[in-house]
Amino acid sequence: MTQALDISHLNLECEFNNTDHRTDLNGVDRLIVRRGQSFSISLYLRSGSYQPGVSSLHCIAETGPQPSEQYGTRASFGLSPNIDTSCWSAAVTSPPGDMVTLSLCAAPDAPIGRYSLTVGQSLRIEFILLFNPWCPGDAVYMDNEQSLAEYVLSQDGIIFRGSYKYQIATPWNFGQFESGILDICLRILDMNPKCLRDPGKDYSGRRNPIYVSRVLSAMVNCNDDKGVLLGKWTDGYEGGVSPMFWRGSMEILRNWDTQSCQPVRYGQCWVFAAVACSVARALGIPCRVVTNYLSAHDTNSNLVIERYIGENGELIQSKEMIWNYHCWVESWMTRPDLKSDFNGWQASDPTPQEKSGGVYCCGPIPVRAIKEGQLTSKYDAPFVFAEVNADVVTFMKKKDGSTSKVTTTTVVGQKISTKSVGSDAREDITHLYKYPEGSDEEREAFKKADHQNKLLHQKQDPGLHVTIEVTSDMRKGCDFDVFAVVTNNTQSEKKCRLAFGSCALSYNGFLGGNCGFKDLLNVELSPGAERKVPLRLNYSKYGGQLTEDNLIRLAALVLDYSTREATLAARNIVLVNPEIKVRILGEPKENRKLAAEITLQNPLPEPLENCCFSIEGANLTGGTIISERLGCTVGPGEDAKVKIYFTPTHSGLRKLVVDFDSNKLCHVKGYRNVIIGK
Repeated sequence: MTQALDISHLNLECEFNNTDHRTDLNGVDRLIVRRGQSFSISLYLRSGSYQPGVSSLHCIAETGPQPSEQYGTRASFGLSPNIDTSCWSAAVTSPPGDMVTLSLCAAPDAPIGRYSLTVGQSLRIEFILLFNPWCPGDAVYMDNEQSLAEYVLSQDGIIFRGSYKYQIATPWNFGQFESGILDICLRILDMNPKCLRDPGKDYSGRRNPIYVSRVLSAMVNCNDDKGVLLGKWTDGYEGGVSPMFWRGSMEILRNWDTQSCQPVRYGQCWVFAAVACSVARALGIPCRVVTNYLSAHDTNSNLVIERYIGENGELIQSKEMIWNYHCWVESWMTRPDLKSDFNGWQASDPTPQEKSGGVYCCGPIPVRAIKEGQLTSKYDAPFVFAEVNADVVTFMKKKDGSTSKVTTTTVVGQKISTKSVGSDAREDITHLYKYPEGSDEEREAFKKADHQNKLLHQKQDPGLHVTIEVTSDMRKGCDFDVFAVVTNNTQSEKKCRLAFGSCALSYNGFLGGNCGFKDLLNVELSPGAERKVPLRLNYSKYGGQLTEDNLIRLAALVLDYSTREATLAARNIVLVNPEIKVRILGEPKENRKLAAEITLQNPLPEPLENCCFSIEGANLTGGTIISERLGCTVGPGEDAKVKIYFTPTHSGLRKLVVDFDSNKLCHVKGYRNVIIGK
């Protein structure tokens, strides 16, 4: 005959369990564990002692407002001789006595979130259950410790911006373990419309990382729901701040939480992606931010971007754009709903561009499915395929209303980039998304994608060709030359027109003001000859036109008078901001005050006013932003310099993220890696 254990009280052993489950950076004041891995609590018995085979104990684990065994949100289980990590289980793992160690384990496919666990007749404990990428039975299992340290545990990272010929590493503080962030991430799940409509079904869905990542893709933007961020891509950020302002996810998430789930203003693609990455890592899904250079936005799902230019080579704005770069996230998981080939990295995009299932979300779609052109795979494969692999057709609109096709060499999906594991270097992952451009495999993937136009990349025919060359030294504030190079690849004399222009550009393809233009009506070239034409870009002209992205679009259009054929070369250049120099004063140790001496030299031919440096860093600045404003104007060539004090709270390699802002030089980013000793 069995006898129920009579428990007086218990100890959750939070410090031991959280450390063992790699959740201790969230704090050790409450129990946070991962599914499919056992944890131990101490039971103090009121009378008697534990007797193997005689003593019994009943446990009930519940999550959500309507727990149900049918939905998997309620589990009822008793004592077993040993822990079974494939299901909810409990076992006593200490010798008999009036204090026993009870080991418990959540099923590796249990819904994540807040749980209430009833132990015995009346004792109730609360704990949080997360995905477990260290557990082979979990759908997010990743068999590489270095990758797990990067994609789950790392609280800071690098997001690549700039242009495909000049990638700029931007530091970001993900801060997924900072105080209160995990609770905010769980609140995001609770505020999603599916949960508000049918909480029982939604909580059941949280066992599945495919479902959770799709919810996050919708909830990081606010277009259909009480999501986190409002996007804005045009000038003027009234009622909020420029997307360039943000240095990390924590302030965004906390603002959303404290402002009753009102959207934080404003975000753009790298901000949406970074916040989604923070939430995924907080919940235990391995995640990374990815940048696709020359990213196509295909609005009609025909996998072709049709672009129009004027007779001077200027781009005519249309709905279908090629973004200078675009960021999304990849999350690691199995795809039991698809072929096993499609396990691994899944792309999802929280930036609101097109609707999916009536909602502004995108993914998750296996990266492998994009590479193979398997566009029937869930979710949103055609849209992501077009981003990296659409064909581009360019037409010239003439003043008489007619159009003609223009020869151009624009190729979308270049230098797809993410931060390397264990270093700040860029890892090129283009090969994961597409076969080499123009290869048989790439064209085969295109045909498989049922691309109705089947446009083949062919070698250029003989004729007039034009390319754009630039110097390596294109710093913001300087005057410099760019060059159009026209080549005659024919056996006859050629006479042509060269229109060479430049304009400011935002990273998502919107055009700004003119930065310089040259129109040569009678360029003569003998057979095989080449002509190099410079265009001077002066700060006095481009300085007032630049957006915060520091981008200029160059376009050179050659019109062959004898054949009436037009050839276009276009290139986006990014002007380099000055370097921020960071020197750490003092020996970096846990809980010891340090100073960062931060310097930036004014590169502009005009003074800087309202200069302000700000720093933040996971486990470095106490989860806050520390700012220091200069009281003086900084003249041309002069240094802006401050000392900012901070106190690190944890040992290990940390990233101090720095931002400089002023009236003329906005949101310059820098960082310094700091090793904090114990």
